Amino acid sequence: MKKFRKVLDGLTTSSPGGTIGSPSCGSAAGTPTAAPTPKEIDVQETLVSENFQLCKTVRHGFPYQPTALAFDPVQKILAIGSRSGGVRILGRPGVDCYCQHESGSAVLQLQFLINEGALVTACADDTLHLWNLRQRRPAILHSLKFNRERITFCHLPFQSKWLYVGTERGNTHIVNIESFILSGYVIMWNKAIELSTKTHPGPVVHLSDSPKDEGKLLIGFESGTIVQWDLRAKKADFRIYYDEAIHSVSWHHEGKQFMCSHSDGSLTLWNLRNTTKPFQVTFPHGKIQKDGRKESCKPILKVEYKTSRNSEPFVIFSGGLSYDKAGRRPTLTIMHGKAITVLEMDYPIVEFMALCETPYNNEVQEPYAVVVLLEKDLIVVDLTQSNFPVFENPYPMDIHESPVTCTAYFADCPPDIIPILYSIGAKHKKTGYSQKEWPISGGTWTLGSHTYPEIIITGHADGSIKFWDASAITLQMLYKMKTSKVFEKPRPGEGRAAELVEEDPFAVQMVSWCPHSRLFCVVGISAHIILYRFSKNDANTQIVSLEVRLQCESEDVITPSENENNPCFSEPGSHSPQPHQQHAASPGSGTSEGIKDSVPCLKVKDRVVRVPPGYQAELVIQLLWVDGEPPQQITSLDINSAYGLLAFGNCNGLAVVDYLQKSILLCMSTLDLYGAADPYQRLTRSPRRNRQSTSEFCMRGLSNFYSDSKKRIRTSYQSLTELSDNQQSIDMERSKSPTSVHYPTSLHNEPRILPEPVASLRASHCSPVFYLLDNVKGPGRKLSLPTDLKTDLDHVNGHCTSPTSQPCSAGKPRIPMGPEGPRLTRRGPGRPPFRKAQSAACMEISLPVSHTEGYASRRAMLQQLHGVTMYSHDEHHTTTPYCWSDRESRENSFSRSRSSSVSSIDRDTKEAITTLQFGESFARKNDTLPTPCLWVGTSLGVVLVIPMSIPTDQEERMEEPVTIGPSGAVLMLKGSVLRFGFLDCMGALIQSPYEVWRDLNAPEDPDRPRRRKLVHFSPSSSQDACGEGHLAVLCSERQAKVFLMPSQSCLFVHNITESSFVLRADVVSVCNSVCLACFCANGHVMTLSLPSLRPLMDVNYLPLTDMRIARTFCFTNGGQALYLSSPTEIQRITYSQEMCDNLQEMLGELFTPIETPEAQNRGFLKGFFGGNAHTFDREELFGEAAAGKASRSLAQHIPGQAGVEGMKVAASGAVGELARARIALDERGQRLGELEERTALMMTSAETFSKHAHELMLKCKDKKWYQF
Repeated sequence: MKKFRKVLDGLTTSSPGGTIGSPSCGSAAGTPTAAPTPKEIDVQETLVSENFQLCKTVRHGFPYQPTALAFDPVQKILAIGSRSGGVRILGRPGVDCYCQHESGSAVLQLQFLINEGALVTACADDTLHLWNLRQRRPAILHSLKFNRERITFCHLPFQSKWLYVGTERGNTHIVNIESFILSGYVIMWNKAIELSTKTHPGPVVHLSDSPKDEGKLLIGFESGTIVQWDLRAKKADFRIYYDEAIHSVSWHHEGKQFMCSHSDGSLTLWNLRNTTKPFQVTFPHGKIQKDGRKESCKPILKVEYKTSRNSEPFVIFSGGLSYDKAGRRPTLTIMHGKAITVLEMDYPIVEFMALCETPYNNEVQEPYAVVVLLEKDLIVVDLTQSNFPVFENPYPMDIHESPVTCTAYFADCPPDIIPILYSIGAKHKKTGYSQKEWPISGGTWTLGSHTYPEIIITGHADGSIKFWDASAITLQMLYKMKTSKVFEKPRPGEGRAAELVEEDPFAVQMVSWCPHSRLFCVVGISAHIILYRFSKNDANTQIVSLEVRLQCESEDVITPSENENNPCFSEPGSHSPQPHQQHAASPGSGTSEGIKDSVPCLKVKDRVVRVPPGYQAELVIQLLWVDGEPPQQITSLDINSAYGLLAFGNCNGLAVVDYLQKSILLCMSTLDLYGAADPYQRLTRSPRRNRQSTSEFCMRGLSNFYSDSKKRIRTSYQSLTELSDNQQSIDMERSKSPTSVHYPTSLHNEPRILPEPVASLRASHCSPVFYLLDNVKGPGRKLSLPTDLKTDLDHVNGHCTSPTSQPCSAGKPRIPMGPEGPRLTRRGPGRPPFRKAQSAACMEISLPVSHTEGYASRRAMLQQLHGVTMYSHDEHHTTTPYCWSDRESRENSFSRSRSSSVSSIDRDTKEAITTLQFGESFARKNDTLPTPCLWVGTSLGVVLVIPMSIPTDQEERMEEPVTIGPSGAVLMLKGSVLRFGFLDCMGALIQSPYEVWRDLNAPEDPDRPRRRKLVHFSPSSSQDACGEGHLAVLCSERQAKVFLMPSQSCLFVHNITESSFVLRADVVSVCNSVCLACFCANGHVMTLSLPSLRPLMDVNYLPLTDMRIARTFCFTNGGQALYLSSPTEIQRITYSQEMCDNLQEMLGELFTPIETPEAQNRGFLKGFFGGNAHTFDREELFGEAAAGKASRSLAQHIPGQAGVEGMKVAASGAVGELARARIALDERGQRLGELEERTALMMTSAETFSKHAHELMLKCKDKKWYQF
């Protein structure tokens, strides 16, 4: 435990008093404050570096791009391999393990060592790996790298330690599973086929031992050649040459027949008595045409031939449909006797496998289910019922049902919220599933002792919201809602308007949820906000709609000639956005020229609707089109149930809504929020030439951008930008972060003049993000990482945007503009309200277009892609006298917005609101009591504190208006502001006040009037103890500061990163204390102590972050975090040492001791006439003594690298081994008892038989032979 003491000496070099503007601005914030009285802040910090450790906990969702499937019929666990080298092992609900090959090579095939607790994986880099599953975190024991041949197929017989490996050259090698060393026994392709054969048979596509004799190996080659190889005699028993290529082979359990699937859509059945021709040839889906020919069919990729005691055999295969049936979905066909059932799938089939009762291949198989692995789903079909229903999947495999666009994570929720959400969501579950239990039931899992309620919320591209129970490192869907039900269905218009109607106008951009008051707020891509209240009762309601006109119009008023020397706008009110309130505007409203104006993007239902129990929409807020330009997307949101207020902002300004009175309290541009306290000097901008030409250009641009040839231009978080074709090198402003709003202002009185060619370039319009066109001229224009989720969609080309703010001026030339310069038309083509929703699951990064050719441009693009930009703080600064110290000027300079090369044409009010938070605070230095305040953070690193006056009485609150005072404190940071946090003077976290949930639709009780119950966490309680207000923690993309309120003194400053920028930051509670957690664009995860901002942890977790991770990464309390690791999977991590220590207890056991089923007694006759299968000794054939050693250059053995974690797992598993030994001992005792009982029954039966035999003897004793 360490004490930090900070003595304020009154100089306050890092306080907001240092942000001094020009005297002409009259900035109150620039006035130096009197030195406060020296005070001591005593905070006992308990967190140390030993409290933090970063590790992955669990991965949820469907494995992305699956490639292979395997099942252990005794342990009843399932393994799925993926293209990225991942392996998911699934058992009963709660048993879910993720493993990753370090090479990242695709998994080609999986083979369980049945009931041995081990798994063999064959990867695309021609390496075999043996995984140990007898520990909670599986580790690789051995690896074998083939150097000269490529692996195509593997087969491991049941209860064998010799693995058959087929290669692309047609050879078959044998690997010892125990030592992972190649045997000298090799079946060469030229020995397997006849010497007279002149062509190569192709790669090995099938290997299997005969059910009748384990000493016979069936080898299938791709060309259609099939060979049965006698392993003892080292020769071929028979060879089959078929005209069609083979895809798979499946044996009948008696070993007398096998079935093949071919590339022409046929199935052939072969009898070992006559291998000259197939016993039967069928085209299951090929019909005979009029001319007598059969339809050409697609290949049957796999077939399984399974027998049953009480019915006809099952023939299950995938593919084989006729080519002429275009558009038909992928199918799985089940042939049972004469009945043929075709099951259509939503996605292509990757692999399927029949689940059988026995692991022995020479017994009646008795299939009971089929596991079908699709590209984006996992389905299990029940074979025991005639209609073949599917089992209800207990795993969260439908996270990607619609692409995920945002996530939120809430730990330590109220304990009653999960049962309530589950009870509501259970009423809407689908029916028609199989009534039997989920067949994949292996492993064991128990609820750990370190559990608490956790909820994950995912927003999707179709406007749906899903609530997930994430307690105890599991994931189960609780409740689903659709935001699209609030709106009327979009109707395609006529002409160009029809081109703007896209598939995902309701895509969720961000969510805000208060678990205590159960208020839920959704921000959509069409610049709309929906407020939901939770109710246990259904209701008839009419949704109230508010429409807000949030658009800056400063260029229409200011001219360079009038305000050339005035650094501030003369009429702040002239460019304020105007609120516009009504219920539902007509979509056809607009000006006479056809420009859309004062129209929302969507139409809210204006009728009374019946809403079911759950979350019910109460209020919809929409931003309006202005002069033919769509509204800018919302970049920040906060809601407070105790105040009854909702605040949101974008790059145009801020709006505050009273959702209790359904009124707009505040709607103004960011510049107006400063008032006289604007810390920046802002030069004026030229007016537009005329509005008519702009609107014509807008529509012309839209028709060009949305032509059929430009269908590849698709995203929802991007807008249209006109790119100059001038190939001359220009001096573009380099932003440290592609996430921040480019605010083109300068701290200097004289802007730097650019070269003449630059001044001739045409200015281009900017909106929150870009479309980057495919036909942009010039080299090095695009750099993208395709991670598209939908295979049928085109590529997305989008600008790397920030999760907290959207760039308003990026990638365009900076042009000096004086009073004598030409007046340029600023507005280029306007962007549509929405394009195809760019989900966080399918993000591509295309960096801003650079006009600089060569290495410098490419390096800059790569640097931005990796989140690392090389530049100097003073890169764009000239020598100008300052009122600050040199240190403070560097600290408060912004390379993204401080370039002197920016002309007045771009010096607008495009300063985005990046974060908002309501709370009890002190807005001014002379405040003595905390009041409700709204903290506002902008993309320029400015923090504003806005005081509010809210009536306290319930009746007055519903009638009296809420008043919002002028801006109070103005604080400064480097970089775009990301997060606020409030601590009392003892270092404890101050929660925002909230209203206790009450059901407004419940029947009223006259004895208990329904009143609002508010819970406040005011810092005034600790004020008496230490004589201070509270501490405010401010974090931006570059910097973190701790201020003492109300004195606004900066106590601690920490520059988080110099080479990158912070993507996510949050003040979280860990180990009964608080810290600041940060996730940077270069993949580093950091934690800082509070309030001293002392670094506690800095781990390079992800070497390269992309937009999907950037948009979905979020922290929560308890030292946990999550992100979307792939378009279909959620990865949860922890940075708490305590949780890492308890993780082994929370994870499920993959392996449980189960006795292997005994083989059926074959009987005397079958054993006598059925061959000598049980006398086959593989060790005698494949061992080093008989076969010799394999060539060292053929394969390289690599020992397993379990590492320290594997040692920990082994140590922690000692108790589990003892428990298993005890269980095994108990089972042995139980079996001995059963044996004793069976012995006693046999003795009784023998005595009874003896008695009956004696009676029969006495009866027949005196009879003659002819009397019988």
